[in-house]
Amino acid sequence: MSTASPPDTSTRHDQHGHWPQAESVEDFRHNLAAVHARMAAACRRVGRDPASVRLLPVSKTKPEATLRMAYAAGCRLLGENKPQEAYHKWEAMADLVDLHWSIIGHLQTNKAKYVARFASEFQALDSLRVAGALENRLQIEGRGMDVFVQVNTSGEASKFGLHPDDVAAFLRELPAFSALRVRGLMTLAVFSAEAGRVRECFVRLRGLRDRLRQQAPDGVGLDELSMGMSGDYEIAIEEGATVVRVGQAIFGARPLPDSHYWPPAGEIQSP
Repeated sequence: MSTASPPDTSTRHDQHGHWPQAESVEDFRHNLAAVHARMAAACRRVGRDPASVRLLPVSKTKPEATLRMAYAAGCRLLGENKPQEAYHKWEAMADLVDLHWSIIGHLQTNKAKYVARFASEFQALDSLRVAGALENRLQIEGRGMDVFVQVNTSGEASKFGLHPDDVAAFLRELPAFSALRVRGLMTLAVFSAEAGRVRECFVRLRGLRDRLRQQAPDGVGLDELSMGMSGDYEIAIEEGATVVRVGQAIFGARPLPDSHYWPPAGEIQSP
């Protein structure tokens, strides 16, 4: 992880549009191999085992046909931002029985019914209202779900997630929700080409996790750190990420920059 002199790793947040579209199974195999190689190199730079980091391919905005190519190339877990979009993809691809889904975007309580029905993982838990809505629906479905608590490490009002100072109290409430299996913390770093600013967000999340680990309630796991996307996952790995959420470097560039697909935290949510 981080040392007094962190590796001189740059971000690729200024490369929007530079990732070519994956248009065949072979394209996906090539892109996945390239990402895994970069992940392994980042691990080697800080003395980590590459097997300690999980790649979560993020398929948001991509159509079913493209997801099927990714599946053929070996993807068995896909990340999606919007619950309803993901739900429709899950329904359309129900024939792929070993394909699993991770919801990584903000969840409104009225969409919990979709997530509880099909997702194996939810990475953006940041309120007790959402925890309660998921718990109720999961109990109806008779299933549990892995969850990550989202933390706002950049201090930006435009991002969802708990303030770092509020995470300890939040974790103390979670054992009451028996269907939620807390695995760790998640964050979105600042969208910046300045590697130092991005790295600070990841250092902050890892430091918070290390402090809270000693006082976490029984049943609340803090082994996992989900941080890092296409533009900065190598820095995230250097700072301790156990899950990296990579979309464009695997699927190809989206029409708009990454920041467009994360709704501002201040926007009014429908009931």
